[in-house]
Amino acid sequence: MDATFSVEAWSAYAAGLDDQAAWCEWARAPWLPSGDAMPALAEMAPMQRRRVERLGRAALQVAWHCQQDDEGDLPLVFASRHGDLDRTHRMLAELARDEPLSPTQFGLSTHNAIAAQYSIGRMLHGNYLAVSAIRATPEAAVIEALGLLADGAPAVLVVVYDDAVPVDYDAFVDEPDTLHAWAWRIVAPRQGLPRLSLRAGEPAASGALPHSLEVLRFFLAGDASLPGLDGGGWTRHA
Repeated sequence: MDATFSVEAWSAYAAGLDDQAAWCEWARAPWLPSGDAMPALAEMAPMQRRRVERLGRAALQVAWHCQQDDEGDLPLVFASRHGDLDRTHRMLAELARDEPLSPTQFGLSTHNAIAAQYSIGRMLHGNYLAVSAIRATPEAAVIEALGLLADGAPAVLVVVYDDAVPVDYDAFVDEPDTLHAWAWRIVAPRQGLPRLSLRAGEPAASGALPHSLEVLRFFLAGDASLPGLDGGGWTRHA
């Protein structure tokens, strides 16, 4: 699959990167964000916000910044390699101690729970999807969005987010990890907007960043391409 699209708006969150100017500077000399900062997510009602933990807050914050209040039917694609693994890990530890599980915590641990909390918080009535595809999760999200555009959606909001995995899983980690989230509002190719194309394939080997942040860096830095394996990867068009 090889398809071209434009990014109409974007937002991103990580510790130490507070606005778009900071992100654009980071893209020119990237580093792995770290720290315990967490978005305020002031847009969400407090009673709902208290159910959303650190990863969810990052994802919802960037989504909120890319969607207007009058777009209740905007299709959404939420994409995370691991999802809310910290919450799941805590529940597994409770099971190991023969402790009862909280139905609420279980419901909030499912892979679509963060997207659902966003939909409820903004009283949306459009389609939303939750996807995961190991390191190729950003590619899977954009491919889903392109399918929605082909079906007639005027725009699709893609939200990509992940966090550092619990230390018990360190032996399985195959790329750097840290809390981060970014959102693209994707539309059909449009004059005056960045035009990108994606050829589906396996991402190249990890470097100093998780692949999902490498995709964002490519977009913000204005690079001509981000090659993957077997001819896959991202291309920017003039």
